Amino acid sequence: MTNNYARGQKDSRPWGTWEVTDCGEGFCVKHIMVQPGGILSLQSHQFRNEHWVIVGGTAIVTLGEEKLVKNAGESVFIPAQTKHRIQNASALPMDFVEVQCGDNLDENDIVRYEDVYGRVPAKA
Repeated sequence: MTNNYARGQKDSRPWGTWEVTDCGEGFCVKHIMVQPGGILSLQSHQFRNEHWVIVGGTAIVTLGEEKLVKNAGESVFIPAQTKHRIQNASALPMDFVEVQCGDNLDENDIVRYEDVYGRVPAKA
């Protein structure tokens, strides 16, 4: 098993911030804050499943071909290799807890398909 996360690790992104609140063998827990109007890239992960629990605000979640509206207290499960994204269409910050599970947990386990911030490699 590989887990390249450490408790307290954090980063700022164009859409908001994330911080690792706990991690161990086979799991990582992140607190993620999405700024008003922020949207993460449409992405998938090869090696990990994710479970998102909305803890504040309202999220619009893309899961495969579905669009779901999730409010505080609601959750969604994202199986490995499933295209997904989350966005905050409100005027207030939106917070969620992400629990990653898998044998290989790494921030680089990401394939981006669409990104409003220009983080998708150009196609040849």
